[in-house]
Amino acid sequence: MGWQCTGVRWPGDAPELEWRNGRARRGSVLAYGSELGFRALGERVCVGARGNACPLAAPVPGRSTGARCAECARLDRAHSVAADTIADDPRTYRVYLAWFGPGMVKVGITAEERGAARLREQGAVVFSWLGRGPLMAARRTEEVLRAALGVPDRIPYARKRAVRGVLPGARERSAEVAELYGRAAALEGRGWPESLERLPYEAVDHAGIFGLAHLELEPAAGAGAVRELVAGGGVAGRLVAAAGPDLHLATGGGDGGGGAVVVVDTRLMTGWELVRAAGAPTAGGELPGGSTGSTGSTGSTESAGNAGSAGSARKAGGWGPGVTVPVEELGPGAVQDGLF
Repeated sequence: MGWQCTGVRWPGDAPELEWRNGRARRGSVLAYGSELGFRALGERVCVGARGNACPLAAPVPGRSTGARCAECARLDRAHSVAADTIADDPRTYRVYLAWFGPGMVKVGITAEERGAARLREQGAVVFSWLGRGPLMAARRTEEVLRAALGVPDRIPYARKRAVRGVLPGARERSAEVAELYGRAAALEGRGWPESLERLPYEAVDHAGIFGLAHLELEPAAGAGAVRELVAGGGVAGRLVAAAGPDLHLATGGGDGGGGAVVVVDTRLMTGWELVRAAGAPTAGGELPGGSTGSTGSTGSTESAGNAGSAGSARKAGGWGPGVTVPVEELGPGAVQDGLF
């Protein structure tokens, strides 16, 4: 097995693709405007659990965003704050309010030591801290706000993707968070744990580091999301934006010869061996190890056939010559399975 992508990380203000080859690890910093291209080889296999390889190298479905077999998924969630399997974590946690688009605000918690990385990983366009304290106090506050204010703790990624290119201005983006913060603060003393310290309102806008201004200016004749990778299939284009695990690529396809933007959920890239598509450098110029490949006819027939079998999927070639995997058109009702 060669280099495998383990997804996008947001350690700072720039996204990075992370790679693994056995115990070796590398990162590729992504730059907007650069060309990105890769091709999948072989079979998609389980990525293992908690830093350990799957002992069976079990095959996993192409559409799975977790890329884990049932046993590794169970082990991974056995020590997960998100799954409520840890109650004695001594770290300080923060409660936040996050905005992803009009009418899409959620409440959540993250370890204070992680800063805003969790918000960037989810693709939160605007957020504000609400409070800080022990894990169980933060979790209790999250539950109180969900019940009292009617806000969710999860929003499907497809809903976030569908609105990124048509977001309102900065003032409108923060107004909904400010209004919800005021309603949440009014609940202090009414179910709000005493051990949770309320933090002042301060909106943080990620539109700039996500490159969403470039996405708005992109003359796209259509927008789609990769549904799954397939053996021999590839994706190539110019990176125009990134948010959470999603990469937005201008692929040169579209009706009438116009442009098109295809979203690649990098969680679908995990578990595959990936090689560089000929003529389309990956971020940083090469995949780790300098692997190269070709986006020629290999896999194109199979990929286009898979794309055509989906009710809302356009023929693979319609998204540009470098896209030879199934792609679905983005729209308000095209909700792909996913968390947060």
